[in-house]
Amino acid sequence: MVTRGLLMAAATLRKTPIIVGCLQRSFASTAKAAKRKPIKTVSLSAVGESIAAKGFLRPHKPYSPPKDAAKRIRNLASSLQLKNDELGNLSEKFKFLNACFQELQHGVPNSQVHELRTISDVIAFYETPVDTTVPYDALKRVELPENLHIQYEYLRFNPETDTKFGGKTAFPKSSTLVTGLKYRSKYEGHEAKRSWP
Repeated sequence: MVTRGLLMAAATLRKTPIIVGCLQRSFASTAKAAKRKPIKTVSLSAVGESIAAKGFLRPHKPYSPPKDAAKRIRNLASSLQLKNDELGNLSEKFKFLNACFQELQHGVPNSQVHELRTISDVIAFYETPVDTTVPYDALKRVELPENLHIQYEYLRFNPETDTKFGGKTAFPKSSTLVTGLKYRSKYEGHEAKRSWP
């Protein structure tokens, strides 16, 4: 609607035919650019990097690939009589991926099934390890420098159990509340007594 109105306004002026031609060409080029959008393809390595970047609460099960994973997958492909490397037929692809799941006890997530177009893609998927360790817990396995110390089990102040300074804290009016359901059983909270004037 806006482009038609601009063209009509420019056509009524008649004194500036160059502007009308430029407007027509610019609108035509934007219409063509809008029609052909680039197709985005996601590779297996990009998905792996995405999972590694997420860090916490990964929904995948841990998986360490066996050494002969490629050989076992090729044997499955030959037993199902897959003629070429392409997995074009959906029923053959389903049977093949189901056989791979039964053999290696590791399933392909629904979000990645469309990316596995060839047998080589399936081999690359099953040769990729899945590590579900949270990065914070992974620090426990790393040898840290001598000047760095991470306290994994932190301490919370409670005047009844912390008797080092006679149950006194540097923040007497601050409460240490445990609001998470997961940590209520692990850490005891403390509500500071407030003295009102």
